[in-house]
Amino acid sequence: MTEIRRDLSPAIVISKADHTKLYELALAGLDRMPDVAERLLTELDRARVVEDKKISAEVAQMGSRVTYQTNSGQEQTVTLAYPADADIEQGKISVMTPVGAALIGLKTGQAITWHDRSGKRQLLTVVAVLAPQPA
Repeated sequence: MTEIRRDLSPAIVISKADHTKLYELALAGLDRMPDVAERLLTELDRARVVEDKKISAEVAQMGSRVTYQTNSGQEQTVTLAYPADADIEQGKISVMTPVGAALIGLKTGQAITWHDRSGKRQLLTVVAVLAPQPA
């Protein structure tokens, strides 16, 4: 595995509804999980916010099923979820985890660096996004 020497922060897009809910969630998490909450707030601050109806199906949003590849070549498929709905056994990861915060707003083909819980820089590349299913 090669060392990742620079940070990648590609342009991201977030729907207005997701942005509002995630901003509140991140603010509420500042006391309990400051590192992840700060990362999510940074992502939300730099995101281009669009009307809910204009978000592309290729963009990772809450409820999206996302397949990504790590810098070690491993592929994983997860569903982005709110903390209360997260369930690793069902492949639902919280947006309040380092990977979840990194994935939100990315589209197929984009890559981003993030820091794991040990502080090591990691790279993930979005391979595919399946839009959330209507409730």
